Amino acid sequence: MSLLELPADATGVVIVDLDALVANWRALAALVAPAECGAVVKADAYGLGAAEVIPTLARAGCKTFFVATPEEGRTARLLAPGARIFVLDGLFPGASQLLLAADLTPVLSSPEEIEEWGREARRIGRPVPTALQVDTGLNRLGLSAAEVQALVRDKGRLSTLDLRLIMSHLASADEPSHPMNGRQRVAFNKRRALLPAAPASLAASDGLMLGASYHYDLVRPGYALYGGQAFRGGPTPVTPVVTVRARVLQVRTLKTGDSVGYSATWEATRPTRLAVIAAGYADGFARALSAASGKRGNSYVIVAGERAPLAGRVSMDLITVDVTDVAAEVKRGDLVTLIGPGLAIEAMGKSAGTIGYEVLTRLSRRFLRRHIGGGV
Repeated sequence: MSLLELPADATGVVIVDLDALVANWRALAALVAPAECGAVVKADAYGLGAAEVIPTLARAGCKTFFVATPEEGRTARLLAPGARIFVLDGLFPGASQLLLAADLTPVLSSPEEIEEWGREARRIGRPVPTALQVDTGLNRLGLSAAEVQALVRDKGRLSTLDLRLIMSHLASADEPSHPMNGRQRVAFNKRRALLPAAPASLAASDGLMLGASYHYDLVRPGYALYGGQAFRGGPTPVTPVVTVRARVLQVRTLKTGDSVGYSATWEATRPTRLAVIAAGYADGFARALSAASGKRGNSYVIVAGERAPLAGRVSMDLITVDVTDVAAEVKRGDLVTLIGPGLAIEAMGKSAGTIGYEVLTRLSRRFLRRHIGGGV
C-alpha cells in the first residue's frame, strides 16, 4: 500500500487481507472434514474488525461462530443472520431473555447457569438452545465431573435444555507431545458419554492440528484463521492476514554518545541515523519491546525491506529506530512495517515476552483499518 492511498492524517494502518482469511478458513475446513469448521470472532474478530470478518466468512460458507460476550453475540447476529452463534462466557445473571431475543446460544459452565436458563425454558414452555462446557483439566470454565453426574441424575433440569453442543477446551494443544492432551481427550469422552447425545467440540486452532481424534463434530479456530502459527508441531496450513504499517515522522542524525528516549537507556556507539515512528504502546506496540544499550535485543521493524532495530524506550505514541544500516534513503512520511512480510505476529510477540494473540487483540483503533478483498 502506498502512502498516497492513506488519508493525510493517518499515523498508521492495519491492513486486513480478507481473501487470505477466506483461504485460511477453507484450508482448515478441508483439513478437518468431515467435521465442521466454525470460527471464533470474539474481541472484534481478534481486533481485525468483526463487521468485515464475520460477513466475509459467512459468505464463504461458515455457519457457526463463537463470541465471548452477549454484546458481541448481538453484533454477530446482525452480521450473520442465519448462523449459529455461541456465547462462550455463558449466561450472565438476568440475561436470559436478551439471549433468546437475539437467538444466541450460551455455553453453560455451571449449575447456577443451568438452573437460571432452565427457569427461562419453563417460562416460555419449551426447551432452550444450550451448549454445555465440561472441564477436562484446564480448570477454568466448565462443569466438573461431579457436576456432570449431578446434572444427568436431574432429569427435570435436563429436560429444559435443547442440547446443541458439548464442548471442552485443551490446555496444552500447542505442544503436541504434552500428555495433558491425551488425558483431556479421555476425560472429554467420559463426560460426553454421560450426557444426552449431541455434537461435540474439543479443538480450537492448535487442537485441530493434533489429528482426527480431536476433531469430533466441530472445530473452532480463532488465531489460526487470522494467520497465527502457535502450534509447535509444524506449520498450520494458513497464511498471514495482517500487515501493520506506521509513518516515519522525522529522521535525525546522532553523534557517538548521544542518548535516545526516556531514561537515556540507549546511547549511540557510532554516528547514527535515527527514524522516529508514529507508533507506541497506545497503538499496541508493547513497551517491553524497548531496547537498551549493551543488551542483546531482537526488537526491530522493517524499513525499505530491511530489518532496523529499535533504539531506546517505547513511549506512548513514538518509537525510535536505528536506520544507519538501511541502504535506501529513509525520509519523513515513509511507511515502515511493524507486522508483515519479514516480521510475523509471533516474532513481535516473542520479542515482547508475550504471544501473538495478545499482539493482535491489542492493536489500537488509532491506526486506520483497511480491509482488502473479501468478495469470496
